[in-house]
Amino acid sequence: MIYTVTCNPSLDYVVAVEDFTVGSVNRSKGEEIFPGGKGINVSIVLQRLGLETTILGFKAGFTGDEIERLLALEHCHTKLLPLKSGFSRINVKVRGAVETAVNGAGPNVEVDDLAALVAILDKLGPDDWLVLSGSRPASATDHLYGDIASLMKQRGVRCIVDATGELLRLALPYEPFLVKPNREELEELLQESLPKREDVADGARQLRRMGAKNVLVSLGAEGALLVDEKDIVHYHRAPKGKPVNTVGAGDSMVAGFLKGYLTEQDYDRALWWGLCAGSATAFTMHLADRKAIETFVARGE
Repeated sequence: MIYTVTCNPSLDYVVAVEDFTVGSVNRSKGEEIFPGGKGINVSIVLQRLGLETTILGFKAGFTGDEIERLLALEHCHTKLLPLKSGFSRINVKVRGAVETAVNGAGPNVEVDDLAALVAILDKLGPDDWLVLSGSRPASATDHLYGDIASLMKQRGVRCIVDATGELLRLALPYEPFLVKPNREELEELLQESLPKREDVADGARQLRRMGAKNVLVSLGAEGALLVDEKDIVHYHRAPKGKPVNTVGAGDSMVAGFLKGYLTEQDYDRALWWGLCAGSATAFTMHLADRKAIETFVARGE
């Protein structure tokens, strides 16, 4: 089973406004509501690609119930632990000439809530995968993903970490199967500029020396680069298309990589699957469907 963790899931309320004006009444040309959160995005794309997945995390209030209802429509299994008070956050995204977002703070996650989540994770075994992605709750420290990755290493669970800064760095010593920074996040983590592809590869190798087995770096329109566990560098250009959406593209890349790796047991093909899934999402207004991803995969570079 593939498990994903989303500590602070959301309802994403997306409105289309042609000429958004601050301080005025703006009328929407259309609106949609989606379940949101990085781990949730990974699970939705995995499910669309035919891989069974379970979403772990927290929920609160009526919005938490609606998140679960929408995920059931995507045929995703959920184990969202109920919180004592508050409500799961609502993120408002205004799409017009430029995109504006207002993200909710979300409910308070207590120490006991985190302990309950870890107790579930402690039951995972060598046949399972765990994707840790996104930010930590305010009540947790930057050691959260490292502590979970350490537990997963003890239990033989292959762990993927898609996080930034200290949250990622402190997880590296526990040998996650894959980490997925973009170029800017890698530069921030290493405190150095990586202007050339060769520089990015060297930066990825540094993360490998810090413990990660495989390092996948998304390069935006340039494509993506992977340094695998044998220190072999793989690179693919991005499929051609018109980007209309950045939300969920990186999460789709993680899901696509997993699909490719589990299906073909080949790192180069896994990278291509990941890049196609990320691009397919970037070319649509929400998360890509299976047909769009598989069309890019079959087309080749």
